[in-house]
Amino acid sequence: MKKIGIIHAIAAAVILAAPLEAREPLRSLDDLLKIEQKTEALAKNVMPATVALISAGTGASGSGVITTEDGLILTAAHVTDGAEEVEVVFPGGKQTKATVLGSNFSKDIGMAQIQDEGPWPFVELGESKPLEAGDWVVAMGHSEGYDPARTPPLRFGRVVSDGPGYFLTTDCTLIGGDSGGPLFDLDGKLVGINSSIGQGLDNNNHAGIDGFREDWKRLLAGESWGELQLNPFANPERPVIGIMMGQELRDGGVPVEQVTPGSPAAKAGVLAGDIIRSVQGERVGGGRSLVLMLAKLTAGDTVKVGLQRGRNMVDVEMELVRREQLFR
Repeated sequence: MKKIGIIHAIAAAVILAAPLEAREPLRSLDDLLKIEQKTEALAKNVMPATVALISAGTGASGSGVITTEDGLILTAAHVTDGAEEVEVVFPGGKQTKATVLGSNFSKDIGMAQIQDEGPWPFVELGESKPLEAGDWVVAMGHSEGYDPARTPPLRFGRVVSDGPGYFLTTDCTLIGGDSGGPLFDLDGKLVGINSSIGQGLDNNNHAGIDGFREDWKRLLAGESWGELQLNPFANPERPVIGIMMGQELRDGGVPVEQVTPGSPAAKAGVLAGDIIRSVQGERVGGGRSLVLMLAKLTAGDTVKVGLQRGRNMVDVEMELVRREQLFR
């Protein structure tokens, strides 16, 4: 991408996302130039490791990124679904083959291993959990499949939200073929993998790299599990407390209509008729508010829940469990 193209892309992101706070603020032309320099350096470093993946057996194609010198590729589970082997195509046209390893379809994450010996170009892993709305990111991928006439385009944007679960949403513009491609922070560290593309193309879900870390050994071992969902909130690994919500209240909060036996809520002593007023000290506005709060946590986390029981306020603690553990 030419320098003027990068400046225009950054400027457009600034205009479109102006209401958001960024950790690297743009208050002057110098700030803009610093971001541009970081983006140029990022492109140079990570471009060689951003590959196209093509399955001869299924006809599917997408993107991936190499993360180790010996050729371990991270991608989206739906990109390699149904394939045992994929063709790996580098930006310069070089081709090799990779064996498909494990996949967690609930998180839409997968791995593949290049069969030939390296060394291969690779990128450094970052962290996805610390990302917040407004943080600058760069998405890449082989849009509409490998194209020998160009390198993978850079899409500059910001984090829109940091959930649910290990998913994060950005306004980086993506299209078909970008699935499985990498999402980087401005230090060039891998923070996510492109997952589902929104209808508006600029509101897209990415599987956070910390979700890979949690499943790393199982993925390397070639295990495949979970269920691919277009809606991350239906993810069977999403953390829940085990209640049936009652009718919305005008003043906020979530009435507990029923408590699932053996659930975290039941073990914590939550009763039908209680009203959930807060989670981790944050006010619960209603049912959707509660779902969003829990979805950004992880099964196994211990949370403090504030309840209204009659005229009294009661605080309880409970350890979240995966949705599939309660509702099969």
